[in-house]
Amino acid sequence: MKSILLVEDHADIRRLIRMTLEFEGVQIVEAADAQQGWDLAREQAPDLVLLDVMMPGPMNGLDLCRALKAHPQLREVPVIMLSACDAPGDAERGLAAGAWRYLVKPFSPMQLLDLLHDLVPA
Repeated sequence: MKSILLVEDHADIRRLIRMTLEFEGVQIVEAADAQQGWDLAREQAPDLVLLDVMMPGPMNGLDLCRALKAHPQLREVPVIMLSACDAPGDAERGLAAGAWRYLVKPFSPMQLLDLLHDLVPA
C-alpha cells in the first residue's frame, strides 16, 4: 500500500484532503507542523509528501522540503506544496526548495487526485 504524508497545520484542510484521498487505497499519515512532519518522514519513508508552506514553529514547509531533499533516503520522494501563497515568486520558491509541484489553495480535489496518479503510480 502506498503511503502519503500530509503535513498541514489546519485540521479542517487535513480532513478534506484525507476525505479526497481515502478512496484511493493509500495510507495517509498526518502531521500538524513541519517538525512532526520531519520526524514522521524519517520514520515512515512515505511515497509522497503533501506539504503546506506556512506553518507555525521554527520550521516552515519550505524548510521541511529542503530537509527532505537533503536526506539520502528521502530525496527522491515527490513533494507537492500546498499553499495559499500565490504572490509572484511563491511557486518558484517552492519548486526551488525541491517540490515537484506547487498547488495554490483552494485547489480542486481532481487536481490533487491527478497529481497523485501522476507521481505515485499504483
